[in-house]
Amino acid sequence: MNTQRILSHFHESAEIKIQSATVLAQPIGQAIELMFSALSNGNKILACGNGGSAADAQHFAAELVGRFERERFPLPAISLATDTSILTAVANDYSYREIFSKQVQAFGQAGDILLAISTSGNSANVMAAIEAALEREMRVIALTGKGGGAIGKMLTDADVHICVPAERTARIQEVHLVTIHALCDGIDVALFGGDVNE
Repeated sequence: MNTQRILSHFHESAEIKIQSATVLAQPIGQAIELMFSALSNGNKILACGNGGSAADAQHFAAELVGRFERERFPLPAISLATDTSILTAVANDYSYREIFSKQVQAFGQAGDILLAISTSGNSANVMAAIEAALEREMRVIALTGKGGGAIGKMLTDADVHICVPAERTARIQEVHLVTIHALCDGIDVALFGGDVNE
């Protein structure tokens, strides 16, 4: 493997992250406020996505239920991409499009948050989950890229769109991971104050 090709991955990733920081700082801040408000009121966060975005949904839920960087009580977050019995039953008996929306209908309540992750902004099952969430008076925080796709057009003024200014899926996913860590850190600081190192 050409060393220059490897270096280009790191350089491009760093450049996209720096570009994204300026664009995304405000919507990430809005998302933190929305999540903090929901958690403070006894609500929960549901997260969904496909492939790498499914892994990101699981990662986010794990950071809240376990911990991010400080010891604290567990926070209620559920990844909708983890229960293979639910996923395969719904996909088989209904359609793959409904694997997340059925769970939103089952677990979601008014005041909860849906963290909807789709690098293209066009994942049909994530869009269906957003529809179900909005019907249940949940708020949506969407992590997308590539201009936001159809998901960007579905969101209301009460929702938050964090759209990475990139076209390459790998780079979008890398910024999504930094975003997830920023969200977790922001939630911890909003709920518990100060800095983890204080």
